[in-house]
Amino acid sequence: MSDIFGIHHVTAIAGNPQRNVNFYTSTLGLRLVKLTVNFDDPTTYHLYFGDELGRPGTILTFFPWSDAPKGHRGTGQVVTTSFLIPKNSIDYWKNRLKNSDVIVKGPFNRFDEQVLTIYDSDGLELELVAHSSAENRDLNVWNDGGVPFEYAVRGFYSVALSEEGFERTAGVLEELGFSLIGQEKSRFRYKIKNSETGASIVDVLCLPYTPSGYIGLGSVHHVAFRTPTDEKQKVLRSSIIKAGLNATPVIDRTYFHSVYFREPGGILFEIATDPPGFTTDQKPSELGTRLMLPEWLESERKNLEKILPRLSLPYQSTP
Repeated sequence: MSDIFGIHHVTAIAGNPQRNVNFYTSTLGLRLVKLTVNFDDPTTYHLYFGDELGRPGTILTFFPWSDAPKGHRGTGQVVTTSFLIPKNSIDYWKNRLKNSDVIVKGPFNRFDEQVLTIYDSDGLELELVAHSSAENRDLNVWNDGGVPFEYAVRGFYSVALSEEGFERTAGVLEELGFSLIGQEKSRFRYKIKNSETGASIVDVLCLPYTPSGYIGLGSVHHVAFRTPTDEKQKVLRSSIIKAGLNATPVIDRTYFHSVYFREPGGILFEIATDPPGFTTDQKPSELGTRLMLPEWLESERKNLEKILPRLSLPYQSTP
């Protein structure tokens, strides 16, 4: 399958939505590119953060379920989501994060990169990875997040999967177009062949003596991989089924089309299309400024605006 171009988005579970918005916009300097609802649970927000346009490979999204129990890290999970930062920005980020009362671990060296480990307001593990590939990812960097351009986040670098064993998961990654490019102890690094778009690394951590994790606040719900068209998504779905895995029908998520399946270790994977994108219902200058609903929920807008907690946004207040 050569039609996967890397990571499309990562979706995690948060608690308080205002605290979540504040951390990712004010602390990390990302753009809130879409304020909408969970289409499967419309009384809950779905928050999307990314670069200036919310391009695939930059999008971290959240379901704020304030009553959810705390998640537990373990096998069968995406345990780390890593952002790419320029090589010269480690000191800037250490100081910025400490001034925001964020606990910072590192920097430490791994492969050919320098890494800072942090946790968001709900305990989700994040990394800021300083690497030379940031030089090639200057397009659509968000300039209004309070972080100077030369230090700003350049989208995703990688995700790390925690697995009891890695061979069958590795087989699925290889079917998706990833190749093993390195190993450090129990970390096996896979990368999309000939990727020029970035956000193309998946690390598989083989941790056979680690208990299984469970999803809750501060944990990743799923990771999505990007494909350019609906036609290629259909081909990928057929290949996934032929590999003996159950895949959902194609689901319209308004801003992309989705197919979900679980890899052998139990982690929920998604194949998401690049189009239509977040400007399908808003101008680029208006992204993230008000609550957007799909057509089939517009009749419920007034009720939902009463139920959803009021948020103070970086750009304007929203009911």
